[in-house]
Amino acid sequence: MSIDPTGRDIAQFACSGVKRRAARSAHPLLAAALLAISLAGCAGTDSSQGWETTATVQDPDDVKYYPSDEPYRLGVEQFNRGHHGLAERYFRDAVESAPKDVAAWIGLAASYDRIQRFDLADRAYSRAIALGGETTQILNNRGYSYMLRGNLTAARAQFLKSSERDPNNPYILNNLRLLDLSHRYIQRTP
Repeated sequence: MSIDPTGRDIAQFACSGVKRRAARSAHPLLAAALLAISLAGCAGTDSSQGWETTATVQDPDDVKYYPSDEPYRLGVEQFNRGHHGLAERYFRDAVESAPKDVAAWIGLAASYDRIQRFDLADRAYSRAIALGGETTQILNNRGYSYMLRGNLTAARAQFLKSSERDPNNPYILNNLRLLDLSHRYIQRTP
């Protein structure tokens, strides 16, 4: 609250001045409009209502709500359609507009996996882990990433680690089955 040296609320003082000017105006229609605007703007200036608030201004870097999740939604949609290049673009837009969105980082990493940009996928997984910790989903996705690369030992370690946390998760169980099947069909040159 700002107070002038006389002890009156500045907003109240300013509003009373607008009212006086509107009353002295030569055009009654303009005066009525100014009076209506000034009264609407000064509705809460009564000092008995108080200006105290417990709300604080958030640091822009710590905002949990973003005005649009359209890039994330489009990324998920394109990923599910199998358009992984487009999904990568939308997820990249999502993490640029909301850098603390763990789901967007996971989507970006999965998109990078599908377009075989494993170096960028590793960075995205690292960022997601830094923001949200090693979740079951991240461990499972990273295991799938290792399986796509052909690093079956690392993939198994990630799948087992995620399976310990959620033993009945159908995605993890399916990935473990895929990994077991891949051992049966390893092709070696003679």
